[in-house]
Amino acid sequence: MNFSTVEILGNLVGFDTTSRSSNLALIEWVRDYLDWHGVSSSLVGDGVGAKANLYATIGPEDIGGIMLSGHTDCVPVDGQDWSGDPFELTARDGRFFGRGTADMKGFIAVALAAVPALKAMPLRRPVHLAFSYDEELGMLGAQRLVEHLSAMPVRPQTCVVGEPTGMEVVVAHKGKLAMTCEVTGLEAHSALTHKGVNAIEIAAEIIARLRRIGARLRLEGPFDNAFDPPYTTVHTGTIEGGIALNVVPKTCRFGFEFRNLPGVNADDLLSELRDFADRELLPAMREVHPQADIRWLPLTTYPSLGGADETPFFRALRGVCGCLVKGGGGKVSFGTEGGLFHGIGIPTVVCGPGFIEQAHKPDEFVAGSQLELCEEFIADLVRKQCL
Repeated sequence: MNFSTVEILGNLVGFDTTSRSSNLALIEWVRDYLDWHGVSSSLVGDGVGAKANLYATIGPEDIGGIMLSGHTDCVPVDGQDWSGDPFELTARDGRFFGRGTADMKGFIAVALAAVPALKAMPLRRPVHLAFSYDEELGMLGAQRLVEHLSAMPVRPQTCVVGEPTGMEVVVAHKGKLAMTCEVTGLEAHSALTHKGVNAIEIAAEIIARLRRIGARLRLEGPFDNAFDPPYTTVHTGTIEGGIALNVVPKTCRFGFEFRNLPGVNADDLLSELRDFADRELLPAMREVHPQADIRWLPLTTYPSLGGADETPFFRALRGVCGCLVKGGGGKVSFGTEGGLFHGIGIPTVVCGPGFIEQAHKPDEFVAGSQLELCEEFIADLVRKQCL
């Protein structure tokens, strides 16, 4: 049962692990593959039996080692114009096409293909495999996995999250705080607007305030020019409300997010917004209708990653082949599970095959050359850090 990286990737892509679906079939395949090679694994479930993380250790279990981390879920293909079946790996011009090839089943395939060689090595330090669920929905699986790792008597010393970075070592990424705001007003005939509370207009006031906060951050910072864009961003992405033009709308809800630089507290930005709503909007709403309200419902939150460039692990990566280390390390605006692992004291970098520009799109792909670089990276990393 020794499979090449491409053969394993074909198996992984064949499982539809869109986040709305279960990932258990893929996890069970990985568990059986590891069992075949004499590697035991444990599953950390979601509490309802629909999804699971997998965690395995190759080598000694009484000392920390390197954790290779990846998420098994992928985004939907609905409405996308694929040239073939997105859940069947196809090769063309040195590229491998399929949903999740870049984000991020390519990295998982490389890690699994290395298992037979890892088992044959006299490892002084172990290699841990950590494969999660629901990263695309806000790192839900990784949050459960972090609880599991925190309770372990020996946890990994370091971690590589294999998100697609073109095999560049990334040491920092932005965090994210996403919310739904739900405004409740009072219906009235549109000819009698003074007798109603227009939920859409109140929502518009809050959205305008969000826009002003975003403009301030864009103009005044703080800035980190290694990011694109180099400031914390604010974004409103969805809105719905009202039933007819001649009815003062009772409800309106919208979704917004902050993507914060390391060192910027997104909770402080949310507090600023909520203080504005409580001070400037709610009193006037409740003068007309005492039950009028503004509710704030969390959607997604995950921490930024920062400080990895100051760790001995990052400095050690400068001598590892198959990876690109630019100056103090790369920084990206998209999020990963790395901030969660780093937050419990496991120094973490992000480095994996493929590019984020190919992720989430029709005809997603990873280049064979990128998979080869990742194979070199993991092999050399293990030789230098675990033998």
